[in-house]
Amino acid sequence: MKWILIGIVLILGVIISILIGYSYTATVNGPITPLGRDCFVKFANPDFYPGHPHSQLLAKFADDRHSKTALVVHYGGSSNYRSYQEGDVYIIEMAFIDTQGNAANINYWDSLKVAIYGIPDGRYKFKSDGVVYETYDEAMAHVYSLAEAHGQQGPIPMVWHGSARNGNPMFIQGCGFPLFFDIMERTYGVIPAYIYTINGMIFPYFNDPYSHYELAHYIELQTLYQQGNLNYD
Repeated sequence: MKWILIGIVLILGVIISILIGYSYTATVNGPITPLGRDCFVKFANPDFYPGHPHSQLLAKFADDRHSKTALVVHYGGSSNYRSYQEGDVYIIEMAFIDTQGNAANINYWDSLKVAIYGIPDGRYKFKSDGVVYETYDEAMAHVYSLAEAHGQQGPIPMVWHGSARNGNPMFIQGCGFPLFFDIMERTYGVIPAYIYTINGMIFPYFNDPYSHYELAHYIELQTLYQQGNLNYD
């Protein structure tokens, strides 16, 4: 029995290694570099705004990879999702709009199902720089044109926003999670989408210097956000 278990573990290890290797090979020369989740909760609103620590953090991720631009994806709300300059990095914002839902009250279970099974055709529209795009291809064409206009060479680093409006952010993956998966699946296929989305869930624990503060105070921060007390004056 012992050797059977060891054999199963070894086989699983080989399979996982092959999947990871395949995913890396599929993405290494692609148009998007998947990073993962940028933050857990907001501590000022909006947090993707010039000078905000979460915005500066994304700019650092891009700068560390010698990238002129970065892409952050959201669950669409009232924002226009304006792209902007953060230091030497141009941050491109893009959101998906659920035509069947209320952006003010994110259904996280539905978002998880969408991330796993993909976005149903026709259900979602996309928004960037105040423009609503009917199709994914139109929205991504805008993203790539902005990146090219700002000197992008090579793949664009991408994160999902990650801010959880309510609930435990260690389990709730927050704003933009389904769109991250959808872009990965459309660009590289389902296996890299799963591999890099799982990796992206772990990403902030090692790369977000504010993660300890956000997780230690998430209930307080979520309450302040819902009451409008984190908004810029």
